[in-house]
Amino acid sequence: MTVVKNRHVPLVGSALLAIGVALAAANLRPAVTSLASVLGDVRAALGVSAAWTSALTAVPALCFGFAAFAAPWLGRRLGMARAIGLSLGVLTLGLVLRVIDGPWVVLGGTFIACAGIAVSNVLIPVVVKASFPTKVGLITGVYTGTLAAGAAFAAALTPRLEDWLGSWRLAVGAWALLSLGAVVVWFAGARHGSAASVVRSVAPAEKRSLLRSPLAWVITVFFGLQSLFAYTVMGWLPAILVDSGVDRNTAGMLLAVTMLLGVPVSLLVPPIAARFSSQAPMVLGLGVLSFAGILGMLVAPAAAPGLWVVLIGFGMGMFPLALLMMSLRTKSTSDTARLSAMAQSLGYLIAASGPFAFGVLRESTGSWTVSLTLQLVLLVALTVLGMIAGRPRYV
Repeated sequence: MTVVKNRHVPLVGSALLAIGVALAAANLRPAVTSLASVLGDVRAALGVSAAWTSALTAVPALCFGFAAFAAPWLGRRLGMARAIGLSLGVLTLGLVLRVIDGPWVVLGGTFIACAGIAVSNVLIPVVVKASFPTKVGLITGVYTGTLAAGAAFAAALTPRLEDWLGSWRLAVGAWALLSLGAVVVWFAGARHGSAASVVRSVAPAEKRSLLRSPLAWVITVFFGLQSLFAYTVMGWLPAILVDSGVDRNTAGMLLAVTMLLGVPVSLLVPPIAARFSSQAPMVLGLGVLSFAGILGMLVAPAAAPGLWVVLIGFGMGMFPLALLMMSLRTKSTSDTARLSAMAQSLGYLIAASGPFAFGVLRESTGSWTVSLTLQLVLLVALTVLGMIAGRPRYV
């Protein structure tokens, strides 16, 4: 028998920690949606090419994939409190750096910010399972709900901040203040339990490779495809709407609506889904909604853009469901950490191709038709994989 080091003890599941989780989550998407909502102005101001713009939209998912590999190591090395606090600090630094210079600095700063996001992406679900074991569905809902709210407000407010402040740099950089606040609250609320009261057997826990688990691969590809879909929507929806005749501010607001709908969906889906042994029916329902929304954008984007974004917004409830499955399909927090790292590292690398390919196809074909058609095919595959992942079993 041996005493566990304090940094390896789960964080105390206090109300302040729950607030810290929520505020951290609120900062995990503004780095993406704030820039997407003024992307046309950024491109014009910097004089960059369509290829650079496509690369910028791919950076978040690409970075999430590569940086996520380091997250479990950081969690073990530093402990969850310091690892997540450090990731939020790196996010803040990247948000500031990317608005101080030209195109390459924008790309570099975005990569740094997203590296910080990637670590929190992987580790926060582990904190939820370890620190709130009887409230996994509820806290997952709070986490994904505030994440969606942060994405929505950044999309809606950044164009208006640009009008008020007279600069896209100030408008985009202002979101560093929110992440700085998250750093303060996180360190105030994240406290490891008492190490003296926790005893662990010297016998090492079994560490089988999840790379040999078919279910782990299904969840990984499911997570990757839903992320590919989500980041393509976040990166290109305003541009699609503008091309169909919607003005810039309205397009930004419609993206915000898509993100904001994630709040009630995220608050409702995980607690409800956690009550059932199978989540397959819920995956099917969300997949149908997303398919209908994208089909509307393909066939008649200007006819009812509000309806299409509402359908897409509800359908993007796949994200909290995918996160919940990382807890429901594992028996221990160590398995949750490894599945979260595998799904988010490899999954986001899968997702990185989406926004880039979507933009390149638009540029090469002169319309959004091919890009949106491929999104429909993607949604069918995503739904099928999600229904398989939703069946009750463990990795």
